[in-house]
Amino acid sequence: MPRRTASGLALALVLAVAPAAAQQTQGTPLDDLRTERTRGKADAPVTMYEISDFECPYCGQFWRETLPSIERDYIATGKLRLIFVNMPLSSIHPNAEPAAELAMCAARQHKFWQMHDLLFRNQDHWADLREPGSYFLSLGDSLHLNRSQLQECLRTKATRPAVEADFDGSRKSGATSTPTFYVEGELIVGAQSYGLFKQVLDSIIRVKAGGR
Repeated sequence: MPRRTASGLALALVLAVAPAAAQQTQGTPLDDLRTERTRGKADAPVTMYEISDFECPYCGQFWRETLPSIERDYIATGKLRLIFVNMPLSSIHPNAEPAAELAMCAARQHKFWQMHDLLFRNQDHWADLREPGSYFLSLGDSLHLNRSQLQECLRTKATRPAVEADFDGSRKSGATSTPTFYVEGELIVGAQSYGLFKQVLDSIIRVKAGGR
């Protein structure tokens, strides 16, 4: 598990989810929807970036096996803020980029995390579809999203610039696979066990609290 200082990696990730005013796409501010894809309190002592691909089976494994415990013990208790960063590996996961765009379109209707969970829960149903568009719209319907707004968002690829900015920032940070996690100078690669995350997070929290 490589360890890095909070220099190039942190900068690249910060740029990947920077405030919208800091990035421009064809003269228009880039809406990165950072707030919508953040879990936890803004003043949490620890921030972790999750670099993920909705079609990646190991990302799905993290969602099923590890994230619930992290949510319970760290996010819900105010110890951790989690920020989701898109890194669709389209060369091996052809539906990953449209899935990321779907999640970001859902974020425009304030339902990023609900769509996030649906995509991972139903990963086996849509990952191999030749054309997942209709299935993705059905997921939107199940969340009671405004269908016309969702269709327009997907048709115009309105959230693709934000997804591409995430991907570029992730690559520049040194991430080469998913899932990868950056937490306060620590790089965690792969769907690691909850025990490993607990060890890392507890250590950082102790140091920030003035302990050893």
